[in-house]
Amino acid sequence: MYLLLGHRGTDGKAEAWDLLRRALGEAFGLEELPAVERLARGKPWFPGRPDLRFNLSHSGPFSLCAVGEGEVGVDIEVVRPRSPGLARRALSDGEYRWYEERGGRLEDFYTLWTRKESLAKYTGEGIADVRQIVPPLPGEESPGGPALRSWAGEGWRAALCGEGPLPEEIRWV
Repeated sequence: MYLLLGHRGTDGKAEAWDLLRRALGEAFGLEELPAVERLARGKPWFPGRPDLRFNLSHSGPFSLCAVGEGEVGVDIEVVRPRSPGLARRALSDGEYRWYEERGGRLEDFYTLWTRKESLAKYTGEGIADVRQIVPPLPGEESPGGPALRSWAGEGWRAALCGEGPLPEEIRWV
């Protein structure tokens, strides 16, 4: 089970850690943030609390935080113009077909991108070869793999990847 909190403020990067403190307090009754270290590819974790998992994301004014007892990855992105060739370079062939069938909209690119990044953060592998990270397309299931859910709002897209049941909604605070 996960707690997923989102926040729209003035600086998502600066506010993400405060969101994590709040989530840990609500979900696990922690009053202080445990010491944080990073794994070899940069994924943060709590070495003193290996029973707890978390992940953070931020983009523009948005921050997103998931905490739980199972592995987790989150991503949130502000929808903004990108290089015209980015979709072809970043998406797998199947993802690119899905994107093109919907008219090549930026919003659809960001839906796919947040799914990729949340999966990469879940595994801790990072996004060195982004075309090789191929989560299920929206509306498809991943038999035997982690659960994945996407959200959309005006000007942003987000995704969560984790083990077991995922929250239906982002709780905005």
